[in-house]
Parts: sequence; C-alpha cells; structure tokens
Amino acid sequence: MPLALWALTISAFAVGTTEFVIVGLLPTIAADLGVSTPSAGLLVSLYALGVTIGAPVLTALADRVPRKTLLLLLLALFTAGNAYAAFAPDYNSLVVARFITGLAHGVFFAIASTIATDLVEPQKESSAIALVFLGLTVALVTGVPLGTFIGQNFGWQSTFLGVVALGLTGFVASAVLVPANLTRTASAGLKAQLQVLTSPRLLLVYLITAVGYGGNFIAFTFLAPMLNEVTGLSAGAISLVMLLYGASVAVGNIAGGKLSDRIGAVPALTLIFAGLAVALLALGSTLTNPIAAIAVTAFWGGFAFANVPPLQSYVVQIAREVSPGAVDVASGLNIGAFNLGIAGGAFAGGFVVEGIGLAATPYIAAGVVIVGIVLVRLSGRLNVPSPQIVAAE
Repeated sequence: MPLALWALTISAFAVGTTEFVIVGLLPTIAADLGVSTPSAGLLVSLYALGVTIGAPVLTALADRVPRKTLLLLLLALFTAGNAYAAFAPDYNSLVVARFITGLAHGVFFAIASTIATDLVEPQKESSAIALVFLGLTVALVTGVPLGTFIGQNFGWQSTFLGVVALGLTGFVASAVLVPANLTRTASAGLKAQLQVLTSPRLLLVYLITAVGYGGNFIAFTFLAPMLNEVTGLSAGAISLVMLLYGASVAVGNIAGGKLSDRIGAVPALTLIFAGLAVALLALGSTLTNPIAAIAVTAFWGGFAFANVPPLQSYVVQIAREVSPGAVDVASGLNIGAFNLGIAGGAFAGGFVVEGIGLAATPYIAAGVVIVGIVLVRLSGRLNVPSPQIVAAE
C-alpha cells in the first residue's frame, strides 16, 4: 500500500478518537454539567448531524479545491473545533463545538476514501479504504480507552486537549506524506450531482448504511452506562472493556475489507450484518453476567465496524457507473449516511433508555440491523452483474 495511505490513517486516528471518545465519557460529562444521560447522548447525535450535513454539502462546494489543500484545511478546522470543546464553559457551548468538529469530519472521510481508491488498483480498493478506516478503529483500541481514562481522572476537558495534539500530528503527517500532485477530479456539475441524488441504486445503499450501520449505535452509544448500571462494572473496568472492544473492531475492519474484495460487497455485507445482529442479541441476554457480557462485547466489536469498507467501496463503485463526474459527492453522501445513522441510532437509543431501560437497547439495535440485511439483499437484486460490485449469489 502507498505511503500516503498511512498519512490518511494517522489523520483518521485523530478524527476517530474525537468521534467515539465521547461514548466512554458520557457518565462523566453528564455528572459534571448536570444533565441527564440521554441529554449527554445528544453530544453523539449532534456531532453525527454535523457530519451528515458537512459531508455532502461541503464536499460538493469544495470540489474545485486541490484535494491535499482541502485535506489540510479540514484537519485545521477539526483541531480548532476540539480546542473550542476543551474550553467550552457549559453544555450548550460543548454542543456547538461538537457540531463544528463534525462538519470537518464528514468531508475528511469522503475525500480520504476517494484518494485511497485512486492510489491503488481496482481490486484493492476495499482494502485501501479499510486501511484509511483502520485509523478510526485503532482510535477505538487506544485513543478512546486512553481518552476515557484521562477524562475520568483529570476531567473531560483534558481529553479534548489530547485530541487537539492528535489533530496537529495528523496535520503534520498529511502535509509531509500526502503527495501534492493528486489526480484532480472533474468538477461535479449540477447534472452529475442530480444523478447521484436520484439514482435508486445509490439511494438504497445510503439507506443500508444509515439503517444497518446506524442501528448498532442504539446500543453502542450507551455502552458505558450499560456496563456500569446493568452489568455493575467500575469506571476503570469499563475503560478496559472499551480497549478490548476496540481491538476487536480493528481486526473486524480489516477482515471486512478483505472479505468484500474476495466475495463482493453484497455477500460480505449479508454475513457481517448477520453476525452483528447475533452479537447484539447475545449482548442483551448476557448483560447481567459480567464475564459473559465482556466476552460478548469483544465478539460484538468484530462485526460492529466491519461493514464500513464494503459499504464505502460499494458506493464508489456504483457511483463510477451512474455518475462518474460526482464520485466525491457520492462518497460524501455515504459518509453523511453513516453519521445520519449514528445520529438516529443515538437519538433513538435515548428514547429506548428513557422508555424501556438501558438493557433493552441491544435488542432494539439487533432488530434494526436485521432490517439492514433485508435491504442488502434487495440491493443485490438491483445490481447489474459486475465482479467488482456483487459476486454471484
């Protein structure tokens, strides 16, 4: 894999840390700012909403900007947003800071995905995207548990200061390692953008992303409160469980990319979503048993983010067929769909917690993921035969 991909991985590590570290800090932030756990959960939803808006809109507006320049501008905005969060005086200010940071996040992953696919042969695209998203999953392995530990012991503001340092590191790595002579994509005209927005095949994949990926966040957003209040684990133990979960996610992310390259996106997504649904059902039935809950959480991590590389490469491949001039826009819309799913999942999870209780979230999440499986199979039937998009069923 080209060295430039590792620069994107480093930057993705910084961006991924700030996205998910908030999950481990929800109890700490809620107590410090005097808000309820569901209200604190809005810090996940509103960040994701910023990504949802920023990814397609800003990607389309910035398509004339050289991609390396755009990448560095996004990392600068990301770093500034986290600095604002570190010094936010109250809950509302923190919400604004999260939203601003989310705007940068969405365009970053949209651009990084298309850069990654341009740097490798077509048969390695899913693996290249998986390498970029490895930074996000490594953030779950190290950045999130470490950030949770720092926030619990030194204040959540310290965690955001740490993320600022990570953002600066990603900026320098990208400035040094990403080539300046990246292929310029043609400016996406209105017609090309409309082709993306009106393509039934792309719209269905966006729905799969929002439902199948987002359903997981009905449970994941409230993982720390679940392990604390239902399973009875201490704050320190929860940090270790987050570390274990993140390690499993890292393995699953790479495996998901390789599986998609080998058998096609539709069969891979079917298997991954099925495994995710089983894991969530198992989690719901074992929450009251600490040892079993920890083991199932590790198993869950292996499927939770394995769908990201095949979903993103699936969109890029279809966009090249239906609207070759707007691949970046199509990619950005899928990043938006990922985060629309996160926002919807976190928001719905808050209602589940208030109405039924924390222990119900894995069961509801599993039901939503099963709907994602149905949509995947429908998408497979709409595809024209293509070895890059779907293997023979």
